[in-house]
Amino acid sequence: MRTTKIVTSFIKNNGKLLILKRSDKVKSMKGLWAGISGIIEKNEVPLKRARIEIFEEVGITEDMIKLVRSAEEMRVNSPQYENHEWEIFPFLFEAENPIIKLNWENSEYKWINMEDLKNYNTVPSLQKVLFNLL
Repeated sequence: MRTTKIVTSFIKNNGKLLILKRSDKVKSMKGLWAGISGIIEKNEVPLKRARIEIFEEVGITEDMIKLVRSAEEMRVNSPQYENHEWEIFPFLFEAENPIIKLNWENSEYKWINMEDLKNYNTVPSLQKVLFNLL
């Protein structure tokens, strides 16, 4: 089985959770709602990659976010690729009234109540990843 290591970060602001809709330009999971995710490159530290992805995908700088919690990595089978799994490193950050500037990877964003995540068509196991951070 092939494994790809990724980070998935969530940002909280005033009790709301930021979710992003993946654009049609990305390779996988097009049109699904997700956290801020990215592939961990070589021996990169997951927390460092999480902060890079947050800046790249939503334009929030490191000094504007505070790490609230991280969780043990978790493995999720990929419904898209045969014999493939994602090894996910989850992070929860907090930001105070950030201005969101989406890049090409996402087409839309929303601030939602955490319990409403179940009402969205998300990437596989997103609720499970979030639950491990709460």
